Amino acid sequence: MPLAYAPFNIFFIAVLGPALLLLSWVDSSPRQAFRCGYLFGFGMFGAGVYWLHISINMFGGVNFAASILITALLVAFLSLYPAIVGYIGRRWFKQNDALYLLVASPALWILAEWMRAWFLTGFPWLNPGYSQIDSILSGPAPLFGVYGVGWLTLFIAALLACLYHYKRRGALTIMTAIVLLSISSWSLTRINWTSVSRDDVSVALVQAAIPQELKWRPELREQSLELYMTLSAPYWGDALVIWPETAIPAFSYRVTEFIEKLQGISKKYNTVFLSGIPSKKPGDGDYYNSIMMLSDGDIAWYHKQHLVPFGEYLPLKPILGVIMNFLKIPMSDFSPGQQDAPLLVTKNMSVGLSICYEDTFGEQVIKALPEAEVLVNVSNDAWFGDSSAPHQHLQMARMRALESGRYMLRATNTGISAIIDEKGRIVKQSPQFKPDVLSANISLFEGSTPYAKWGNIPVVTAALLFIMLLLLFQNRKKID
Repeated sequence: MPLAYAPFNIFFIAVLGPALLLLSWVDSSPRQAFRCGYLFGFGMFGAGVYWLHISINMFGGVNFAASILITALLVAFLSLYPAIVGYIGRRWFKQNDALYLLVASPALWILAEWMRAWFLTGFPWLNPGYSQIDSILSGPAPLFGVYGVGWLTLFIAALLACLYHYKRRGALTIMTAIVLLSISSWSLTRINWTSVSRDDVSVALVQAAIPQELKWRPELREQSLELYMTLSAPYWGDALVIWPETAIPAFSYRVTEFIEKLQGISKKYNTVFLSGIPSKKPGDGDYYNSIMMLSDGDIAWYHKQHLVPFGEYLPLKPILGVIMNFLKIPMSDFSPGQQDAPLLVTKNMSVGLSICYEDTFGEQVIKALPEAEVLVNVSNDAWFGDSSAPHQHLQMARMRALESGRYMLRATNTGISAIIDEKGRIVKQSPQFKPDVLSANISLFEGSTPYAKWGNIPVVTAALLFIMLLLLFQNRKKID
């Protein structure tokens, strides 16, 4: 299954893998289905998010063996989701294999994916929908988001399972359904759900590629900032210049002179400037992972709302404080920002903002819509080294652009920075671990996709409705 996702992008595996799992469930007992689902999940997550141990080991101060153990524990937990889908499916839906495969299994799977994205603050990696960003099955994304794409992917997997399970019976009908679904999805990709709002603007995304192990050393701060200034110098006349997450490696109150210098440059060149920076609100003791925006001499802030558990804050801190000291993860005690729309408005444009992990949640990004004309994400994937994580993260950012019908500008510390158009296509991207600046003229967009209006409500409601109707149908048949 991990081969279906970036950087491999063999997207049809996301259809074949679940099809094989569904077949293993058809004649299984609930306990056997749980076991098969668990093994499937352990293989998928074990190979798909192995990179978590890199940040825990290299930057968290935890030895290699312990980092592997912590990662394995998370994988063991995530594997419960497909296992529970298998168990419930075989426990509740026994009477009709076709209805089980085509109705119950995709609906249960999508509900499990949705729960995985919010339970204990969520971990939405390796959702089947992300694997289809470059396939014709991406069509439903602007209507129903990544879960709609995932549902279509799993439904086609279920059709293939039916094709094998029932051998020749209904083969023509099943193949026709697969072809019609694929054509319909491709047709949806041709629709423009949003429109250009005003003239193109010039943007520059600055990637200094400062290694994570050097980034926070105080004696290298001036050198880091000078590199960013040098890389940015040719682009100060652009409408928007973006530095990545915590590009300014010091709390805002410690670098006031440097911020004032940037304010002067922003006002002189009429450039909107965005940069990640840790901050502290006056009058309280809370610290924030923030984006600072400078425009026409004014300063505005966005504070990250969806924090990374154990990376940026500790859940159940009074109870798990001992673990916090054990992990020794830098910046592990941020506070979440207020749940306002992640939107900053200037006279030149309205910008929807997200910081790193936040762009993996579609419902978080659409909070800024329809006001936002462009989306900006500042990230730091240096935590995960030269692994598949930055490629997977970029793939998820592309889905956010497609769901919202807007450009996504993704500035990262060490790569992969990217300019992504409203169809989720990469216009430009940076090399990893090399200083680079991405510059382009982009379109600003207005209007709303159906997903931007309704979020995940239609998909979740439909999945629950399908399951309830199928249960009622089965119970009625028993009575008859």
